[in-house]
Amino acid sequence: MLGMIAGNGHPYSWSAIVNSFDRAAMARCPYSAILNYLGPLDEKDVNIPGAQVTHVWTDNPAEASEVAAASLIPNIVAKPEDVIGEVDAVMIATDDGFDHVRRARPFIEAGLPVFIDKPLATSLEDLNTFIQWHKAGARFLSSSGMRYAPALDPWIADRSPLGEIRWISSTTAKAWENYGIHALEPVFRLLGPGFESVRLESQPGLEVAHLEHRSGAQVTLPIMKDGVGSFGLMQICGTAGNTHLHFDDTYTAFRRQMLAFIDFARTGQSAYPFTETVEMMCILIAGLQSRREDRRRISLSEIQTQLI
Repeated sequence: MLGMIAGNGHPYSWSAIVNSFDRAAMARCPYSAILNYLGPLDEKDVNIPGAQVTHVWTDNPAEASEVAAASLIPNIVAKPEDVIGEVDAVMIATDDGFDHVRRARPFIEAGLPVFIDKPLATSLEDLNTFIQWHKAGARFLSSSGMRYAPALDPWIADRSPLGEIRWISSTTAKAWENYGIHALEPVFRLLGPGFESVRLESQPGLEVAHLEHRSGAQVTLPIMKDGVGSFGLMQICGTAGNTHLHFDDTYTAFRRQMLAFIDFARTGQSAYPFTETVEMMCILIAGLQSRREDRRRISLSEIQTQLI
């Protein structure tokens, strides 16, 4: 488990989901949301059989011992590359998409399976690097935990009560760069590939992405900087019906995400095609371009024609 930056406590939560946790040490975790969803669980029931997080490194070395104590990680390393030769796979637990190529490179080059926290990349240059690595046979996976939100399950199985989907709204907190993918990925699971354009309306503390899909569906993704209390709300409106979802089972979503990567590391088979991740990164990159260009609607083809 490698990397931890301000505002992102995944090394605590992901490691605990795999290893279980020490309740007293976890009580010192500075991320209250993690305590909220782990706290009600019996730690004896929290683990993934046959897998273990064995090594940890954090950007701030002083934090590694706290993560290790809380999430039962036996080894702290002085630098990330020290895990090469000691582990079967690596998880990069930071949501700084602009820095993922640098963070992932040593492990891609070492041939290890790598999970990279969302978003995979926020620039065309970096996305093309990942595409090149994928074409060369590198094994890596990236997703939002909201891909696995249990509230989506019945609608993935059967959308027919909705008729033809005309509009979806999906909310998140923080910023388009790091959390927009949390709002986007569950929408992508419902509509599938085929997004055509993005416009990002931006003002301090609030951004709203407007997306068009080839199905005719319109999508709005509000991103509220301080909107933690509104995270994970989705409204779906169709010609025959509508529904409201709340992605409030974070533990199950993250556990499914960990299981998907562990299965990928064991078998080499991904639960979803890399092309989906590429399209979602193109949407994020198009949104950033729209912001820079005074809310111009960006055709996704403008981005995709620059892919290698």
